[in-house]
Formats: sequence, C-alpha cells, structure tokens
Amino acid sequence: MHHLHHCVSARSFRALWMLEELQLPYTLHMLPFPPRVLQRSYLELNPLGTVPLLRHGEARLTESAAICEYLAALHPGAGLSVQPQEADFAAYLNWLHMSDATLTFPQTLVLRYTHFEPAERRQPQVAQDYQRWFLARLRAVEQAVEQRHWLAADRFTAADVAVGYALMLSAHLEMEPQWGPATQAYWQRLQQRPAFQRALQAEQQAARAQAVDETPSPQLR
Repeated sequence: MHHLHHCVSARSFRALWMLEELQLPYTLHMLPFPPRVLQRSYLELNPLGTVPLLRHGEARLTESAAICEYLAALHPGAGLSVQPQEADFAAYLNWLHMSDATLTFPQTLVLRYTHFEPAERRQPQVAQDYQRWFLARLRAVEQAVEQRHWLAADRFTAADVAVGYALMLSAHLEMEPQWGPATQAYWQRLQQRPAFQRALQAEQQAARAQAVDETPSPQLR
C-alpha cells in the first residue's frame, strides 16, 4: 500500500496523478496548508513539514518529481518511464528535473510575494519578474509540443505528469493566456486524461471526508 500525504493543489498532486495513472492502491492523507504550522504532528513523519510525503514500505520520498520517477521505474510495463536504451532517455530525465527546478520554482516565488507574505512584505516587482522568468522558460515546452503530443518517447510518461503540474499551477495563477498555442493544446490533452480527472476527484472527496478545505488553490510544497 502507498500512503500519500497531500495538500489540495500542492505539487504532491504529481504523486496522486501518478498513482491514478498506474492504478495502484493508496491511502490519501489530506493535510491543511501549511501542515508544518497547522498540523504539527505531521513533523513526526516528515521533519521538513512539506508535502508530498510518499510512504511505500520502507521507502520515504518527499520530492514530487522523484516520486514520479520512482513509481514509473517500479512499473516499467506501464510505459510511464523511458528506459536507458531508448533514444529519449536523456530528454525524459531532463524534463522530470526541469519540471520542478525550472518550471515550478519561479512560481513559488510568485505565490510567496503575492499570496503568502503579509501585505506589508509583498513584493509585486519580484512576483512580476519571476512570472516573466517562468514564461520565458516555458518556451521549451512550447517548442517540444509543437512537434509532438507528449514530451518524450512519443508517448505519455511521468515527464508529462511532472510538467503537467507546473502548468496546473500556472493556470491557477492565471498565466494561461500568456502561454503559446501548442502549450495550451497540450494542457487540454493532459486534463482529458481519465487518471487526471480521477486524481482531482480523489483529492476533493478525501478533503471533504477528512474535513480539510477542498477549495482548489495554488499551494507551495
């Protein structure tokens, strides 16, 4: 059994989406955001106080892109990983790491300086600069999906889940009108996946059952 600790709309959604794509059994533990402040007992499981936390046997993973890679690697028959002997192996790994380090990171600064800081500490110029930073780097996605439906190996993989969450967060931040047309079409394809839709439903149902605010909103990890 997989145990996923998750906040609504947080980047732990990547792990939830992967679990649904692979149709693996899991228990979803919903947390209020930020859990390190609002549910201090969580620190006993994850001293960082962040989500995601995936518990799978003795394994403990706290990085969302690493969880995507881990789950895909454990189930190679599902085709969500790209193997070293395949031509797109390097591209697959690069997209997985780019999804968080390059595409999600600048958005966390936009969030911080527009939503999470007290009014007197908010920095509109910082937020605007990092929004531009993100949009500039999103051009790599635009160029990739102009040529193909998915990012690597001519099939849907964990790289699409990882990058897809960065687009989900960007859409929450109302940046979608500034994306290129190929990226917008790619995002529509991602949202149409049954596993994506099941993940959204699972998140909302678990939040309701566990008395956690289910309102979709952008969250920091």
